[in-house]
Amino acid sequence: MAKKIWNLYLSGEIHTNWRDEIRILCEQKALPVIINSPNTIHEDSDDCGVNILGKEDDKFWHDHKGASINAIRNSTLIKNADILIVKFGEQYRQWNAAFDAGMAKALDKPIITLHDNNLNHALKEINQASSASCRSVEQVVNILSYLIDGSLEKQALNVAE
Repeated sequence: MAKKIWNLYLSGEIHTNWRDEIRILCEQKALPVIINSPNTIHEDSDDCGVNILGKEDDKFWHDHKGASINAIRNSTLIKNADILIVKFGEQYRQWNAAFDAGMAKALDKPIITLHDNNLNHALKEINQASSASCRSVEQVVNILSYLIDGSLEKQALNVAE
């Protein structure tokens, strides 16, 4: 019997290499995953609409064209995902990531959040809707490893303060 290949959608913060870290850890554990994400090249994501469909003088319509095209990609990948992993970072507010989490929840997709403790209060509703809330990419990949092949790495107990 063929092993299931899990489709992951990595949403959220685009200014660090967390997606690469997850990819590398999944490869090290030989997890059968396909990793997708929104376009993380900020300029391409912002300007795809006007580059493809033509210039707009009004910034609203410039953004609208790009958002419409990006929505096709993102919603399709989220619908096809087995799990949404969404990282919220400190530097910028990730409105798109919150929207992706809401879409995934509406589609009954499992959500794993990734963020620092200082965002717990701001993200309380998203964390409540998630199946797990992680503080490191290692925790995310350990969850994936457990879900996919049942392997459990024993960790020292961390008691929340």
